Amino acid sequence: MATADQVKALLKSHAEGDDERFYAVALQVAARAARSGHSSMAQELRDLVDGLRSRQGPSSALRRPTPVAQPRGELAGLLAVTYPETTLTDLVLDERLQERLHRVVLEQRQRDVLLAQGFCPERRLLLIGPPGTGKTMTARALAGELRLPLFSLRLDSLITKMMGETAAKLRLIFDTLAETRGVYLFDEVDALAGERAQGNDVGEIRRVLNSFLQFLEQDPSDSLVVAASNHSQLLDRALFRRFESVIEYPLPSPVVAEQVIRNRLATVPTAEIDWRVVRDASLSHSQAELTIAAESAAKAAILTDSKVTTGGLVDALSDRLTDMDR
Repeated sequence: MATADQVKALLKSHAEGDDERFYAVALQVAARAARSGHSSMAQELRDLVDGLRSRQGPSSALRRPTPVAQPRGELAGLLAVTYPETTLTDLVLDERLQERLHRVVLEQRQRDVLLAQGFCPERRLLLIGPPGTGKTMTARALAGELRLPLFSLRLDSLITKMMGETAAKLRLIFDTLAETRGVYLFDEVDALAGERAQGNDVGEIRRVLNSFLQFLEQDPSDSLVVAASNHSQLLDRALFRRFESVIEYPLPSPVVAEQVIRNRLATVPTAEIDWRVVRDASLSHSQAELTIAAESAAKAAILTDSKVTTGGLVDALSDRLTDMDR
């Protein structure tokens, strides 16, 4: 059955003439009914939505979300919304990771089919790995693929000096998560979900973590929750159980590293580059560091009216390692 928040969202979207949001909430109600065992009611709701959409023509169902539902009031300081055009083809990741993310997108696109058979699509992902390996970009790509808004949590606004307010702000975010379908990114989640057993912890921080875990456990929405951390060893073990998938992002292999650099140098000549040497020099670099190094080598070549060389790329890669060690 519909929750009070879903009823309010239906009325509000109807009053504002936001048909797509109205249909999205209606499908959330159908999904909740299916999970509660009311499969016939769920199917009737889905059929009604499909019928109404077909009357309006394909343009209504396929248009991108328009950024009219910007977070307002206190939410404006907690969530930043964007409408990414990034897709999975823009990511340069190893084959295993690509397949894993395509599976998530497939399950989301076919969620009605899965729900009709009593299965829920994956919708909670925990991404872990070194900085610059593509975790945040993955959230953008998932939003772009699914044509959903990306809501990014502002941790600096959430965790305040008055930490007693943090749990209330978390509830506000999860209420929005249930009301407005989207991809919700909890970046650097270790600041919110650090290990409770640490000796220097304080009681209020533990209560915030417990609230976060509880909200994750009870979240009934159709939104995607993507949490990312560069320091998985700091995360409380209970957090891992709240996510259907824990996906590790390693530093790129030499093959992936070469592709990252080739992509960034696509507009300049690269015929004189010895890619075997570049692959060796790319070890221990993240995708972000590889991109910066490629840009540095390309700009140096352009400003001296020359071509990008193997030596220029190797020097740029070496400089990035030096910068990281500082």
